[in-house]
Amino acid sequence: MMERQITRDVTLGQLLDEAVARVPDNEAVVYTDRDYRETWKEFSDTVDRVAKGLMALGVKKGDKVAVWATNVPHWVTLQFAVARIGAILITVNINYKISEIEYILRQSEAENIFIIDGYRDTDYVSILYELVPELKIQPRDRLRSERFPHLQRVIFLGPEKHRGMYSMNEVMAMAAQTTQEDYMARQAALSTHDVVMMQYTSGTTGFPKGVMLTHHNIGNNGYWVGVNENLGPEDRVCFPVPLFHCFGCVLAVMACVNHASTMVILERYDPVNVMMSVEFERATALYGVPTMFISILGHPLFNKFDFSTLRTGIMAGSPCPVKTMEECVDRMNMGEVTIVFGLTETSPGMTQTRYDEPSLEKKCSTVGKAMPGVEVAIIDPETGRHMGPGERGEICCRGYNVMKGYYNMPEETAKAIDKDGWLHSGDIGVVDKDGYYSITGRLKDMIIRGGENIYPKEVEDFIHRMDGISDAQVVGVPSEKYGEQPGVFIILKPGVTMTAEDVQDHCRGKIAWYKIPKYVAFVDEYPLTASGKIMKYRLREMAAKLWPDA
Repeated sequence: MMERQITRDVTLGQLLDEAVARVPDNEAVVYTDRDYRETWKEFSDTVDRVAKGLMALGVKKGDKVAVWATNVPHWVTLQFAVARIGAILITVNINYKISEIEYILRQSEAENIFIIDGYRDTDYVSILYELVPELKIQPRDRLRSERFPHLQRVIFLGPEKHRGMYSMNEVMAMAAQTTQEDYMARQAALSTHDVVMMQYTSGTTGFPKGVMLTHHNIGNNGYWVGVNENLGPEDRVCFPVPLFHCFGCVLAVMACVNHASTMVILERYDPVNVMMSVEFERATALYGVPTMFISILGHPLFNKFDFSTLRTGIMAGSPCPVKTMEECVDRMNMGEVTIVFGLTETSPGMTQTRYDEPSLEKKCSTVGKAMPGVEVAIIDPETGRHMGPGERGEICCRGYNVMKGYYNMPEETAKAIDKDGWLHSGDIGVVDKDGYYSITGRLKDMIIRGGENIYPKEVEDFIHRMDGISDAQVVGVPSEKYGEQPGVFIILKPGVTMTAEDVQDHCRGKIAWYKIPKYVAFVDEYPLTASGKIMKYRLREMAAKLWPDA
């Protein structure tokens, strides 16, 4: 095989142009449940229309465009329309509540936000009116918000009209006001090293940080992820994973665009809808976190559906039980399924198993080898020494995939990327003599619940706001179904009584549902080191014993 160039200097818009040139009449975007279909040519035309509409609205190069929405049809359109005009897409977690969205709008200095009506029990429109009351009284083309001085416009991602907001139909109608010359000039001014996306991820301390990713980061990562699955224009990739995560917007979307594969998108995860889409669309690849595959495999209707067209896909987001992987291979025909490991800061892929992995053991029990163009090393967190095969240490990487940094957080950026350019993952692992990496634990306290990252510090800070609480320590409780569930150990102030329900009620509706501690225990003291530090690992051990059936 001819040696491929490791990285290319192309923008997201240029990648889309290449897919259109390659297979203009192949389907690009498909939603089975509402019969929404666009060929690559049609999809590109829609992207151009939205991009020109955004320019007419006044969106400039470098402006931020937040998207707070489920996987609705125009989500991917926006990903490319924003990229075409040199703006920066901010992907917002659909589970966020009012305090989280307020923080993101403030910290990111976003000039624009697209929203849908809401998700589950959260009404996005009401939240925006509460945060930006000016929307109801000011002309929408001259919005000035006291609380968010950078915010200039709110767009509703649908045809409906809301006071002070533009509708998606209006954005597309405004495209006529932008000349083709201006549009081409804007694209010609872009660099592949411009930031094109910001995703918010928390660290071990404090609040979420905006990870700045460039065209170069995610375009090339998407290319190699697709190569490792052996994707091509004949493939149809079904993904029910959220687009606001790198899993959706890079591992899925960017892999498909790089290889002109069809995107079969689901607005939200539902096992029957996934199985129906796989069968109806004759999908060749399926993406999901382990819990998604577990619920499909265990579904009473599983045997009613045809999985014979499946070949590959990605399982990622949290450690995969070997048994689940074996069942995907045996019962879902996914003999070429791959595992990707990484984090938002690494665009996200750092290591990946390959579609033609010679050994099922390596495929199931490791996270694969380093991606092409990415250096991965196991480094001793104490000494900085590079460890040899079989020696545990922190998994670090450097290469084209490392983020540009955290938005407006230089100190945090310097903590994450050392002076030699190594990005420190916070995960502990080993590498074997063949170059396969395995994850064995975490330096950080982060909890991964079914693919969602939960940062104990954020939840602890929130619980601390309750009257009567002296201290709260949040840890991961091992769970067969979700990998981990959040649990909390609480020390109450003298004379205070409280129940687990009181704590959960305090959190409900204020922080994302998956962050709310599922398990609550009240204790008199914590296990401490000689220097008085809380031994979190001991609390984790206590949690596993207290709640063995989590």
